[in-house]
Amino acid sequence: MSAPVPLPQASSATSLWQRLTSRMLPKTLLVRAFLLVAVLLLVSVATWITLFRFAEREPRARQLAQLSASVVNLTRAALVNADPVRRQDLLRELSVREGLRLYPVEPDDVLEPLPERDFFTIFQREARVQLGPHARFGLAVNGQPGFWISFRIDDGDAGADGSDDYWLVLPRERAERNMTWQWLGWGAVALVLALAAAWLLVSRINRPLKAMAKAARAVGRGERPPPLDENGAEEVRLLARAMNQMNADLERLEAERAQVLAGISHDLRTPLARLRLAVEMGVEDDGLQQGMSEDIGQMDGIIGQFLDYARGEEQEAQERLDAGELLRSVAGRYAARGQVLAVDIEPLPALPLRPRALERAVINLIDNALKYGGSEVTLGARAEAGGVVLEVRDRGPGIPAAEVERLKRPFTRLELARSDTTGTGLGLAIVERIARLHGGRLELLPREGGGLIARVTLPG
Repeated sequence: MSAPVPLPQASSATSLWQRLTSRMLPKTLLVRAFLLVAVLLLVSVATWITLFRFAEREPRARQLAQLSASVVNLTRAALVNADPVRRQDLLRELSVREGLRLYPVEPDDVLEPLPERDFFTIFQREARVQLGPHARFGLAVNGQPGFWISFRIDDGDAGADGSDDYWLVLPRERAERNMTWQWLGWGAVALVLALAAAWLLVSRINRPLKAMAKAARAVGRGERPPPLDENGAEEVRLLARAMNQMNADLERLEAERAQVLAGISHDLRTPLARLRLAVEMGVEDDGLQQGMSEDIGQMDGIIGQFLDYARGEEQEAQERLDAGELLRSVAGRYAARGQVLAVDIEPLPALPLRPRALERAVINLIDNALKYGGSEVTLGARAEAGGVVLEVRDRGPGIPAAEVERLKRPFTRLELARSDTTGTGLGLAIVERIARLHGGRLELLPREGGGLIARVTLPG
């Protein structure tokens, strides 16, 4: 038995089609919905025009046949009943006033027949009913354009040479189908007005959705957007109401969490202060006293870091300031404590920043660098793409690339060379949140020559 032939996977074809359509289709809901409505309007107009052409084709062909037969019959009657002496004057009068010309049929005449279309097929059938089966029609004879119709003076049989047959030449416009530009103009105006109304309708639907998306992004950054307007369609009002309720619930939970943690901090720091006082006054062994004081200080620092993470920085107002001045101030405070940092700060543009939040982020990065990377720490800043890039560089063991994103989450720590010191695992999570609050990002990159670069990019 031969091996089965593998069939192409439908999932791969589906994914390819999805990628192609995602590239071709517009990105915004407003443009997609408008294009859908516009296509529906265009299809509707095209269908209406097609139905109109089919509906008016046969009546118009019958009307043209009736008009042609009437002109031929009137011309024949005028020729038969006119005085032979004045017949030339009659033909000249018809040519000047009505645009009619009359020629005798010649045996060697070359006739250009009417186009093979349904309209002219119906016309010829109806015209021969009224003019007789011998009638011929064309758009040119011997290269001379016009609407040519043959007829006989006598309804009987013509002579062998066709001497009783004549050509009646009407203006060619009578046979051509002419859609007046006025109707086309009015149709174009109606289509433009319909598209404008569709754009207004779709934009009115899209506006509250865009406001909700903006509010959702603000909530994702930890901000508290203003309440949304609860108006419009029922579904939009329900969604806006749910968004407002969610925002209010998050704000209430945030306030309750901060209140609980503040109470825990107060309840824990009070006995810690008593323990510190008791250690300093009651323990005579200097080594033991120093160790116990350091443990109490570390516990107090852990509580403070928990509070920093729980406090949130959304309530702090933005100020337009130079981040370089803030970094120099932080470096000065470390130098006053005997921890000198290398400073590499270029001139920076003023940006809307939350100074206390940004200072807290920089201090966390410097503390991490001093704790895990030794004393060789560099604080740098430069302008880039209209924004600002802040960097804290150390010469420690660095962070594996696979662990970078995990370490940005709360309560996570590296279990390798940089984890030989106690901590809460909240420092980088706090920096990540502050960077996102400013619309920026935190990156942990390997440093050339060994070490780590903690980079915070803030947009302009």
